[in-house]
Amino acid sequence: MGSMLRPEMNLLVALDALLSEKSVTKAAAKLGLTQPALSASLARLRRHFNDQLLVRDGNSYRLTPLAARLADPTANALDAARKVFASEAVFDPSTSTREFQIYGSDYAFAAIGSRVSTAVREIAPSVRFRFMQHTPAIVEDRLDTLRTVDGILLPHGFTSGLSGIDVFEDNWLCVVAKDNEAVGEQLTIANLRELPWVFTYQSRSAFTPAARQLQMSGIDPHVDVVVEGFLALPYFIAGTERIGFIQAALADRVTALGDLRLIEPPFDIVPLRDALWWHPAHDEDPGHHWMREQFRLHGNVADEAAAS
Repeated sequence: MGSMLRPEMNLLVALDALLSEKSVTKAAAKLGLTQPALSASLARLRRHFNDQLLVRDGNSYRLTPLAARLADPTANALDAARKVFASEAVFDPSTSTREFQIYGSDYAFAAIGSRVSTAVREIAPSVRFRFMQHTPAIVEDRLDTLRTVDGILLPHGFTSGLSGIDVFEDNWLCVVAKDNEAVGEQLTIANLRELPWVFTYQSRSAFTPAARQLQMSGIDPHVDVVVEGFLALPYFIAGTERIGFIQAALADRVTALGDLRLIEPPFDIVPLRDALWWHPAHDEDPGHHWMREQFRLHGNVADEAAAS
């Protein structure tokens, strides 16, 4: 097996296609290869791993336990290798075909990501952004996660050991149903204590700054529903007595639904300040520097002070 300790790049590409397609025929078509050529690659991979990888199951194939374990590491390794070979000493946005991968919430994509991706179309027509929904696990393991992607959009208070810039500032509003008779023209502290809530990202390491400040104000809310996203939150409030927090940037989208209203919270909430964070390994990458400059230019934070 010694000669196979460093399989060639084309074998890694073949392995990724085979594991994702679970079919020699489909994998060959995906890669633009003949079926015999890919079958030869599969034979070499089987010898290397001493495992069948793909086994026939009726009219289709299934992955062996080893192959199933290899699927994610293979995809990550291939993505990392592509990033290495796509690196450029000089970045020219007008000709670059680079893809920037950013984690964040649906709110961050709607409020910030959409602005950046639209603003750069004329100067970087072939640059692509891939916005991926983060999870509590990704936020907890952010340092390792950000080695293989370009950044994560998060408010302050979740990160350490990362580079970052402030890109967006927003305020919090409360959202209730128009037919919620328990709420008058203004919310009261009693409303906050007595009515059920819809929270987002309610866990030890994933929460909104507004929800945390509510609890720090001595209010122990009754959380009726938890949803991992902001754009879906209003649908859990319409027609109920529930209350939720939503960012002001989403106000127009919320009121457009017609059966909701937005009210200022009855206590002071520190404004939300979102930042783009990245692994320090990207600091000197000219393409990455261009990308984060676009977030700075097209966000709504005027100063360029580094996030800390």
